[in-house]
Amino acid sequence: MDKFSGQKRSVPHLYPPIDPFDQRMLDVGDGHRVYVEQVGRPDGIPVVVFHGGPGGGCSPMMRRFFDPSVYRVVLFDQRGCGRSRPHASVENNTTWDLVADAELIRQTLGIDRWIAFGGSWGATLSLIYAQAHPERVKALVLRGVFLMTKPELDWFYGGGAGKFWPDLWSRFVSLVPPEERDDLIAAYHKRLFSGDIPTELRFARAWAQWENALASIESQGFGGEPPSDYARAFARLENHYFVNNGFLGESQQILDNMDRIAHIPGYIVQGRFDMICPPTSAFELSRLWAGARLDLVPLAGHALSEPGIADALVRIMDRLRSN
Repeated sequence: MDKFSGQKRSVPHLYPPIDPFDQRMLDVGDGHRVYVEQVGRPDGIPVVVFHGGPGGGCSPMMRRFFDPSVYRVVLFDQRGCGRSRPHASVENNTTWDLVADAELIRQTLGIDRWIAFGGSWGATLSLIYAQAHPERVKALVLRGVFLMTKPELDWFYGGGAGKFWPDLWSRFVSLVPPEERDDLIAAYHKRLFSGDIPTELRFARAWAQWENALASIESQGFGGEPPSDYARAFARLENHYFVNNGFLGESQQILDNMDRIAHIPGYIVQGRFDMICPPTSAFELSRLWAGARLDLVPLAGHALSEPGIADALVRIMDRLRSN
């Protein structure tokens, strides 16, 4: 483990927007169709982007970390979110389904090996995919590491982050009766899956707002009003995964299986003041991963759009183009 170093890019940090050269809906089975797009150079270095959430969906912003003259970038909306269908569905929607979907996408597109790029839950899924298919991953580029463990969930939904944001935490908690506040994930689950759409939307917006408000180090406590469809898919899927502990069989499944990817180069970009995914997870991951380089970005939180984080990710991808 060491700190990634390199020449800083000048502003702007990101590449210009890239339009897709291929867009498709892929039938992955179990009643699900997954949206897949490719941008950049058709014969370029393959990269797969794992978006966050679960349930966040991919966006044009995620295309801008890659030199379009070098990389062939594959982005997809995971089951139940974004442009994938059915929307907001948790049926046949587990971590292992998503790993299988990524592998089907790779096979369908005729890619032998690719770079896995993901942040937050996308970092979780990148690591689990790499551990399941280490022969298919050339390198891992991770941001805002989340290992899908109980201490991480307790931090964000058990009052840890709330000690720094007591006003927002009070609002998030207040929707739930006092007798249910010892397990907010379960309490929100009851409402997010109530079958009453107005109730589901009310709690979905509250769930999404709590997370969005803490994403940026420059946040003033208001993350904006998320669109109803987005909020419902995001909240239901995220809560579904958290209630089920990410469908992982071990409490430290990722850390316990690091030997499977010890040979794969890893680049970890972590905001020093990340309130959603505190740096301890990134640090522990790097300690167990001899091939990893950890960049703790000062004055940065969780958001992909933060200048220091965006800068570090672009520099890494620019470096990998010549490897």
